[in-house]
Amino acid sequence: MKFVKILCFITCFIPCIARANDDCLPYKLKPSVMLDTPTWSKEVVQPLRHMDLLHGNVVATMVDNYDIVADITNIEDGYCVALKSVYATVGYTDFLVQIDIRHVPESCTYNAILSHEDEHIRAYLSVIDDYKKELKDSVYSAADSVTPIFVRNAADIDAAISELNDELQAHPDLILVKQKIKAAEEIRNKRVDQHDTGQSLQKCFE
Repeated sequence: MKFVKILCFITCFIPCIARANDDCLPYKLKPSVMLDTPTWSKEVVQPLRHMDLLHGNVVATMVDNYDIVADITNIEDGYCVALKSVYATVGYTDFLVQIDIRHVPESCTYNAILSHEDEHIRAYLSVIDDYKKELKDSVYSAADSVTPIFVRNAADIDAAISELNDELQAHPDLILVKQKIKAAEEIRNKRVDQHDTGQSLQKCFE
């Protein structure tokens, strides 16, 4: 008998939540989207352990942060939490260039390897530049698909905003464009290595 009562409560409760979400649909907004790239920095280090004498290495740190602003509307039995705007920051913040410690700083070989690694950095930066429009379109598409969330209590608003952000970042368009960026990084970095004849470094040994 107790089981029947619990089942009845669940059955009655679910349509109530669905109705509340339907009540929030009129409060859905056309989101505004701002996309920015972070300021980046470069650090050159020479690890104590020996590396490949003829090749350096670049470690790129990429960030993709999405800050959202929500619109809160008080309705009869709670609150509608709708996504209003997105402030996205996508790009590289740090480049760590590693050069073998056997190269004396500012020497011919050191500068030749550093110049090659700078080409890799430019390749990374070109990817973000070329995908900026597609990134912004993807963020907008993701934001526009997010529907308002109903909550009964003001204390639950922050959790609803976090849920909106999670839904935004899980959108297939946003995931796809980030996959494209990763693929482009690999292709362009391989191209840098393929186009390097090694002549600049070779001249240092003549």
